[in-house]
Parts: sequence; structure tokens; C-alpha cells
Amino acid sequence: MNDDILIRIAEALERLAPAPRRAPDFEAAEAFVWHVEPDRLEPVLEVNRVDLPLLVGIDRSRDTLLANTLQFARGLPANNALLWGARGMGKSSLVKAVHAEVRRQGFTLKIVELAREDLPLVGRLLMHLRAARDHRFVLFCDDLSFSHDDQHYKSLKAVLDGGIEGRPDNVIFYATSNRRHLMPRDMIENERSTAINPSEAVEEKVSLSDRFGLWLGFHPCSQDDYLAMIRGYCDAYGVKIDDATLRAEAIEWQATRGARSGRVAWQYFTDLAGRRGVTL
Repeated sequence: MNDDILIRIAEALERLAPAPRRAPDFEAAEAFVWHVEPDRLEPVLEVNRVDLPLLVGIDRSRDTLLANTLQFARGLPANNALLWGARGMGKSSLVKAVHAEVRRQGFTLKIVELAREDLPLVGRLLMHLRAARDHRFVLFCDDLSFSHDDQHYKSLKAVLDGGIEGRPDNVIFYATSNRRHLMPRDMIENERSTAINPSEAVEEKVSLSDRFGLWLGFHPCSQDDYLAMIRGYCDAYGVKIDDATLRAEAIEWQATRGARSGRVAWQYFTDLAGRRGVTL
């Protein structure tokens, strides 16, 4: 085999080889999204979020999560948190708003969003975060849940427990879910009824939520809270409307949606702001 052929083979192999991994630039932004294939942390220059004072009707969860996050930002012990409950009640909004408030108080805390589908490769992400010792990270997974035959939950243990290395001490994990036990109740009951040992059949999946030190429940809001949310948005964005008109329109809006929540409140307010010519 002559030298030219060897050179061409070497060049072809070099093109096929993966590029060497570069350490992420964590100075590029305060927030990042983790992507795989190829692995990368994409900086988010402008985070889509609501200011903390505008989140109405979730005071206890707000205060608890803020206190826990401040402890973590100060380098003190803190718990992973599962925010679970009613749809549209501000679970993910609270995580992002708390992150902003902690930064407002002078802490350089970063937030990294991780998709549930990418949990099997979370070890590679944790490797990058562990190496960034000068930074502290909230690892955030929105709308986390698992189906009957879903094995992704096993990868989540690497985040919550950390395996032999332990979870990096500069990383805390926050997740939101509509389910307290992260899997449908009918699937839990079905596995119990068909298993040889019902008590052990679902223990591994159900106990996953027990690995979160904080459980913060979110419940459907009252009509007063619903109206207070909208009034808060109006005041914050300078939308002028009298109380009687707001009440009548907002109640009609919720009736057409068949639900009352923070999300529905924001949707009505968006419509109202558009009709009043106010830019958000």
C-alpha cells in the first residue's frame, strides 16, 4: 500500500472522528438549554418568564422554593424539588421567576433546561456542570412524567442520587409535573393487580418522587385569585380597565375555556392588551 493511499485513509478517519469536546462557555448567558446529537449547551439570551410578584395564589410554594434556592446559591444544603399539580398554575413560571429573583439578589446562579427525552444522556451533562466549579446550576426539567413502559425514570436517579460519584454539589434539580408520582394512577394500580408481588411491582417508580426533598403542590385557583392575577398583569403593564368590566370579561373568558388557572388568566390578559393596543 503506497503512501498516498495511507494518507487518504488517515484523512477519511479524521473526518469521521468526532470533534473534541470543548468546555461550555458559562459566561455567555444566565440560562442554557441542553441538546444532544451533538451534545451542546445552547445559551438563552432572553428567558421567557413572569416576574415573581405577578404569581398570585401560590404564596407558600413561592416562599418555600425561593428559600431553598437561596440556600443553594449561598453554598448551603438544599433539596431537589418536585412542583406537581394542576395545569396552568405557574409551576414552570415559578422556577424561572425564582431563578431571576435569586440573581436579582446578587447571586450568579445559572439555570439549565433539560428535556425528559434526553434524560438517558444526562450523565454527559452532569460531567460538564461538575467541571464548572465556579458556577452553581439549577437543572430544570419541565412537564416530567413517565408512561407504563418508560425506562427514562432510571436515568433520573443519576440526577437525584448521583450514583457512586454523588450528585454534583454545584447542581440542584427542579422538575414540574402534573402527577405527584410521575406516572398515571391507573398504571400504578394495574401493575399492583397483575404482579406476583404487588408491593414491589411499582415501588421503584413510585419511590422516584420520594427522592425529591421538596414536594410543592399546585391546586386550581379560586375566582378571586384568578381576577387578582389579571389585575396584577394590568397594573404591571399599564393596561387600563375598570374592575366591573374586567370581572365580567374575565369570567366570560374562563367560561369559554371551561377552566380557571394562571394560564387562562394570562391568555385573557394577552387578548385584553391586544385590544387596548398595549405591547407586552
